[in-house]
Amino acid sequence: MVLSTLTDGITRSLDGIARSVTDIFEPTLRLGVTGLSGAGKTVFITALVANLLDRGRMPQLVAQGQGRIETVLLQPQPDLTLPRFDYETHLTALMGSDPRWPQSTRAVSELRLSFRLRPSGFLGLTGNTRLHLDIVDYPGEWLLDLSLLDKTYDRWAEETLERIAKRPEAAAFMAQARAEDGALPLEESHAQSLAATFTAYLHAARTQGWSDLTPGRFLLPGELAGSPVLTFAPLPQPASTPRGSLWREMERRYEAYKAKVVKPFFRDHFSRIDRQVVLMDVLGAIHAGPRAVEDLRRTMADVLTAFRPGANGWLTRILGGKRVEKILFAATKADHLHHHQHPALTAITEALLADARRRADFSGARTMALSLASLRATVEDSVQRDGAALDLVRGRLLSTGKQAAMYAGDLPTDPGRILAPAREGAERWLDADFSLMGFAPARMTLAPGMGPPHIRLDRAAQFLIGDRL
Repeated sequence: MVLSTLTDGITRSLDGIARSVTDIFEPTLRLGVTGLSGAGKTVFITALVANLLDRGRMPQLVAQGQGRIETVLLQPQPDLTLPRFDYETHLTALMGSDPRWPQSTRAVSELRLSFRLRPSGFLGLTGNTRLHLDIVDYPGEWLLDLSLLDKTYDRWAEETLERIAKRPEAAAFMAQARAEDGALPLEESHAQSLAATFTAYLHAARTQGWSDLTPGRFLLPGELAGSPVLTFAPLPQPASTPRGSLWREMERRYEAYKAKVVKPFFRDHFSRIDRQVVLMDVLGAIHAGPRAVEDLRRTMADVLTAFRPGANGWLTRILGGKRVEKILFAATKADHLHHHQHPALTAITEALLADARRRADFSGARTMALSLASLRATVEDSVQRDGAALDLVRGRLLSTGKQAAMYAGDLPTDPGRILAPAREGAERWLDADFSLMGFAPARMTLAPGMGPPHIRLDRAAQFLIGDRL
């Protein structure tokens, strides 16, 4: 084990040196993009790439305004072992004659954009003339597993059971888990049944908008489906846990999951990221109620320990000391609100992330919270109600394809009116009613040089990559 760890460390160090030398001549920036359930990660990447290729809607990307960007091209990705992000198929889905949202991410994928830039500085002799942007797409469910690396099985099981005990989606699993005696000898059929029921709960919880969906590979098992490493579940700890007992076997498989599934992902992919986007469906959580908002706040505080390696020895060993330089926390679906409410959505997002951002800032990473819409699916409108103007949005309903107007509710300008009931465990909002509709992409025809319409995608791009252009 010691020799293997040492060899891995030496290999990562040599890889890092090789990449550093290469970057002198061909600078490369690796942008990680992930999102929690329903945040629209595939749409974000597709719209970002489209608007970097055709930059007519990117006025806040400073290098574009200065004429520094000569051209942007899609290039073959550098890692031949990773699937390519299927940009063309996703763009066709969004921009076709019958627009639809593309399929969500189910594995790691990558896409490379190459920027050709005009030199800057005195006599045009300084600055990069080329920059490769490698966009690494990975499921948000896998990011959530980071929180497991610093938790023993008994701690994870206790916290999970306590957290989900009152959720209707978990009723069947909780009844089964409480009926099991973890001290009894392992019966494989019991382990498989528990894992299957717990997996069913995770799927139901994701549908209902909960955020704390670990282990993430239970939702996206891929080639690991049915393997013992995905056949465990949280159990109450019995008074004794003899060798060969159900509880001990669950513990063993949990530790194997961390060692064989979670650590390799963070070592091989996450540890190489320079900039990071974390997409969040804040509006969806608000619509689901105070408990969903508190769940989102707690989940983000847990997983964003990834961005403070200096304070976590276990993570430093995995990442080899590399630190993410910039992190963007983006509340998506801003097009579900009139622009008058966008500052309130951004303020709520910042408040939700206060603890997590302090941790990230402590590591030296620059952070920003932003509300955006990767692809604008609505138009703004105003109607008269009771003699007063009501600002709302209109779009094509996902369910019927018909046009409909939506007023999501009046978001408070004071984020405390959202966070306080959430922290106190309130079951519903007492003085407000928030609603959401599912909108389909709008039918559109783009003029030459124009990318798809968006809200603040150019600000996001400026924060993430503007200093390198």
